[in-house]
Amino acid sequence: MTHHDRPMLGILLMIGFCAIAPLGDATAKILGDTIPLVQLLAVRFAIQAVILLPIIFATGISLRMSPYVLRMTFLRTALHIVGIGAMFTSLRYLPLADAVAIAFVMPFIMLVLGATILGEEVGPRRIAACAVGFIGTLLVVQPSFAEVGWPAFLPIVVAFTFAFYMLVSRQIAKECDPLALQTISGFIGTPVLVLILALSWGRTDTFFGIVTPNATETWLLIAIGVLGTCGHLLMTWSLRFAPSATVAPVQYLEIPFATFIGWLIFADLPNGLAAIGIAITMAAGLYILFRERSLAQPRPSEA
Repeated sequence: MTHHDRPMLGILLMIGFCAIAPLGDATAKILGDTIPLVQLLAVRFAIQAVILLPIIFATGISLRMSPYVLRMTFLRTALHIVGIGAMFTSLRYLPLADAVAIAFVMPFIMLVLGATILGEEVGPRRIAACAVGFIGTLLVVQPSFAEVGWPAFLPIVVAFTFAFYMLVSRQIAKECDPLALQTISGFIGTPVLVLILALSWGRTDTFFGIVTPNATETWLLIAIGVLGTCGHLLMTWSLRFAPSATVAPVQYLEIPFATFIGWLIFADLPNGLAAIGIAITMAAGLYILFRERSLAQPRPSEA
């Protein structure tokens, strides 16, 4: 039996990711007012490396990479750091559900980049769905921009960054195990971020410096690393048990999960215009996913 013979398990794993990812974002939002951004990121990547290395040794997965894959992994790690940093920063200003919903413009960006960079064919229906999805995203951005200004665009930066992150991942996915890739990223990102912390020694502003956390903040910092790492593992493993066409639509459950967690922890709910935009974005994204699935299905040969 192959991994892909268990689609329900793959779906359940992706649902787990959809629940865990907003929890990690909510934890970052809680810590955003007291812990500098680079310190948050350094802890996040360090815990990722510490958690994944024993799994690598236990499974016997090789960490060897060709020079090309290693260069691309450095680029992928840089994109990962920028993407998470932009998301954590946006959460200082935006409700959790709004930030997550705006970032879900990424599938539309991926479609455009796939057509322009990889030469993938994109039909008029999917282009129209992209346009509708962007409109939905703007409906979410508009009230946020009116309230907080430029930080409302940070989730769009997240979307663009992770779109390129996914393109790089696609280029090297066949040459490197996903667990090895995440482990190496942890060991690349951690010293870079620690170096930035060292260079900013003595500063204690929003982005740079080191703050001694209290007991609660220490546990929350550990939670950010654990939740982020486990979330990526669940997503990776979901794709081992089910094809991406099966689990990708499930990922849109992250938006209602984020809405519920934002309401539960911060008493935040999207306003009427943002709620309409979220619904439009989800509908357009799901249309694209189901359209790609239908186009990917083999057609019966003509008699």
